[in-house]
Amino acid sequence: MNSEHDWITTPLTPDMLRGALDVEHTSHGLLPHRLTAPARRQIPDDQLAMAEAQPSGVRVVFRTRATAVELDTLPTKRAYEGYPQPADGVYDLLVDGRLAAQATVPGGRTQVVDMAAQTVELREGPPGTARFTGLPSGDKHIEIWLPHNEITELIALRTDAPVTPVGDGGRTVWLHHGSSISHGSVAPHPTAIWPALAAAQAGVELVNLGFGGSALLDPFTARAMRDTPADLISVKIGINIVNADVMRLRAFVPAVHGFLDTLREGHPTTPLLVVSAILCPIQEDTPGPLLPDSEGGTMRLKATGDPAERIAGRLTLRVIRDELARIVDERRADDPHLHYLDGRELYGEEDYAELPLPDEVHPDLAGHRRIGENFARLAFRTDGPFAPATG
Repeated sequence: MNSEHDWITTPLTPDMLRGALDVEHTSHGLLPHRLTAPARRQIPDDQLAMAEAQPSGVRVVFRTRATAVELDTLPTKRAYEGYPQPADGVYDLLVDGRLAAQATVPGGRTQVVDMAAQTVELREGPPGTARFTGLPSGDKHIEIWLPHNEITELIALRTDAPVTPVGDGGRTVWLHHGSSISHGSVAPHPTAIWPALAAAQAGVELVNLGFGGSALLDPFTARAMRDTPADLISVKIGINIVNADVMRLRAFVPAVHGFLDTLREGHPTTPLLVVSAILCPIQEDTPGPLLPDSEGGTMRLKATGDPAERIAGRLTLRVIRDELARIVDERRADDPHLHYLDGRELYGEEDYAELPLPDEVHPDLAGHRRIGENFARLAFRTDGPFAPATG
């Protein structure tokens, strides 16, 4: 703790969090989750268990006159055996909606993944503190966006002026589900991921259920979304189903219908946007599975399926886009609030030529910015699927 300030400690409570579906009380403090407890009990693998506990889009929100803020946390980071330790996750502090400061928390726990042995070792480490100083004086709205790429247990909040809770202000809530690209992939900080950029541009409250490697039409994810209050809903479908090679066309079509049916049980008339994958040349016409390729010293990804097997129902991004467009078109006869957006309108051939995917799958910072800008323009335009209601 920095002793230069007269600190006030404010207990961290679940109502100070935005973007989490559940909050677990641990021996250290609060652990935000992006899936509900019933959904978490059905998670089949470590990948989704890790992804949903990484607080992409989750932020601590309050009002204060403080010029200094400290947040004690226990991060859990993920590293891969044989590869460099990843950079520490970034905490973004926003003042009245604008990025004002950033911090990191060194140390913490580390999950070390040995891809060859298919093992995960948890190495313990100490908590740390994200410090923000020199903030503008006067009453202000503070949001601390937690690192999108490391599990974060919240321990203590200290400020040099009192803190008051903040309501949601009645803002429109946008609930989004997608893959690692929606989760944030290689974006350098949490407000730089494309859903956060689109939400900021549109002036809506984001609940981000982008799960790295895990947008797989899981029924428990659909049920969690069904039970989550939302004014707008989008589901981005395709890339994980292809690169994990988890199903064939015969299973895919009813799985999409089932996912949408479940959403409609809780949100019968909410604007619902189905979004297909952005352009990914290695998977446009080649099925998965996707495997790492470290030739040349740079980690890239490659599709290993046989394109000839499309005739037997193997899935590619082009096949999935065609099916999603057909499914939405058919369902719209009874569901006028259902919409479809081809992901290549967010990032397509021209974007790939200008801003190539560094590992052949995930966009970089500029790519996230492009996708966020295009989504805001297309989804939230006056005649778009998320256009504000009139009358």
